[in-house]
Amino acid sequence: MAYIEGRLVHDADSHLMELYDCLDSYLTADELKRYRALPGYNAKLSRAEWMDRARKDHRDDGFRAEADDNIMLRKNYDAKGAFIPEDRPRVVDLLGVASQLIFTTHNLGNLGLDQSGDLDLCYSVARAHNQMMTEFCAVDRRLLATAYIPLEDIDRTIDTARQALDLGAKGLLIPSWCPQDHSPSHVGLDPLWAMAEEAGVPILFHVGFEEKMNPVYKENGLPPVPDFHGGDDNFTSISYMPIPNSAMQTLSTLIFDGVFDRFSNLKFGAIELGASWVPGWMRSLDSAAHAFMRNEERLQNLSAKPSEIVQRQLRVTPYPHEDAGWVIRNAGEQICMFSSDYPHIEGGRNPIKRFDSVLEGLPQSAIDAFYADNFIDMMGKALPADLKRPAHLVAAE
Repeated sequence: MAYIEGRLVHDADSHLMELYDCLDSYLTADELKRYRALPGYNAKLSRAEWMDRARKDHRDDGFRAEADDNIMLRKNYDAKGAFIPEDRPRVVDLLGVASQLIFTTHNLGNLGLDQSGDLDLCYSVARAHNQMMTEFCAVDRRLLATAYIPLEDIDRTIDTARQALDLGAKGLLIPSWCPQDHSPSHVGLDPLWAMAEEAGVPILFHVGFEEKMNPVYKENGLPPVPDFHGGDDNFTSISYMPIPNSAMQTLSTLIFDGVFDRFSNLKFGAIELGASWVPGWMRSLDSAAHAFMRNEERLQNLSAKPSEIVQRQLRVTPYPHEDAGWVIRNAGEQICMFSSDYPHIEGGRNPIKRFDSVLEGLPQSAIDAFYADNFIDMMGKALPADLKRPAHLVAAE
């Protein structure tokens, strides 16, 4: 029996728990040497004992025999399909979703390479990541690979995006932080948006690619606060608060500078960045446009109110602990999507129950949009027609 039954659901956020050596075969000897010298790589290597244990566990017949019955209980490296591609299609069956959009885990942030000064390695690691992700997802059409596209060097950005689409990527992931030397709305990046629009592939933002909280905020003279994950990353309530800030700034810039309008069929997704910020941000966009319209021709040229442009082109995933119903009531039915965050701990063991409890009282159209329709709209041509509403899942509704 699947975790989700009797309804059509697409999963807008799931993850590969990649191993520390996952990119080795995609890099040259020189690139690999420089890659292994990165602090971010050494941070991954510090978890090598966990990862090697996980490899051993997943080869054990007894461990594997219990995996199906623990599909929502085992998390991270213990979870079925966490890093073995041949196991992942069974995960989709057991979850009962029609498709999964899949992101990396430890490579979120591109190991800090975008702003390191070593742009050669920045783009080499991004391309290696994209090969790794598309190969992992190639075992099943329901697994939708995301590819990372740095924005630092415009020419290399265009080339990396083109290669990612050729590999079969179904979403182009960009950072929500601002590139060092130009705006994310720079007209030189128009070929990136044009390529994605023509391919019917969304532009995505994800937690991990945002500007981090200034660590000095933690220097409060009090004892350290326990980490959410039980480790030493010190992810706490304070560091949670600024997660969507960079995305709000970058999306605002893309809207005001006309990128959304120039590519009005292009969809954007803000994934695992929460959603409670969206209604107030939409109203702030409208307020800014109203206040500055007389002096800014770019605002006069917008095709609609900024909040309406958001509804037309942006989709977001609420966290399971947020009141998604409140977000939908205040931002519109077009905005929010379901996500499991499988196999991460943050996704919880029963996200459907948590989301259902806050969606109660909404029109059926809003509930259908949350669980499937908004995802189908965001993915466009990247989601094959027969996977949008699979007959066996639609018949079960």
